[in-house]
Amino acid sequence: MEQIRKFLSEKKSSILNKWFERIVSTYPLETQKFLRREKDRFANPVRSRVWEGIEGVINALIKGDESNISASLDNIIRIRAVQDFTPAQALAFIFFLKKVVREELAEMTKNSELLNELLEFENKIDELALLCFNIYMQCREKIYEIRVNEIKRLTYSLLKRANLIYEIPDFKDYKKTII
Repeated sequence: MEQIRKFLSEKKSSILNKWFERIVSTYPLETQKFLRREKDRFANPVRSRVWEGIEGVINALIKGDESNISASLDNIIRIRAVQDFTPAQALAFIFFLKKVVREELAEMTKNSELLNELLEFENKIDELALLCFNIYMQCREKIYEIRVNEIKRLTYSLLKRANLIYEIPDFKDYKKTII
């Protein structure tokens, strides 16, 4: 995968821009305009987190050190997990990288050695897709857990306000009053 890493390094800027554009294109039109226009990380934290995430993924693939790639993927997936996407739409961004790299390499893939490396690279992206799915499911589980806890809290508050819940004294306190 040495040639692919070298290629990713040389074309990093172009690949990042094209990959980012493909991700942005999954959003509604007004959101796309905002994500493209507003580059301030505080005014547009979604753009900032997505950009940092994809840049981290590319850097890890260039270095061949994927120990921190999960954190970069997490940057993107946490955002997409809470947005109005189906799981397939939320995770499709990782496959966009395959397409972008394939397009950039179109002329060079006539070399069979490079083609083999490209296939190896695409297998790596498929493995990352599975990692993305695990991260996505953890995020969704946390969201559901938060929702359930909020519903429990609200229900308890409503019942208590309506005087439909009575506090039962602790048995130890009850035992002391009897003796």
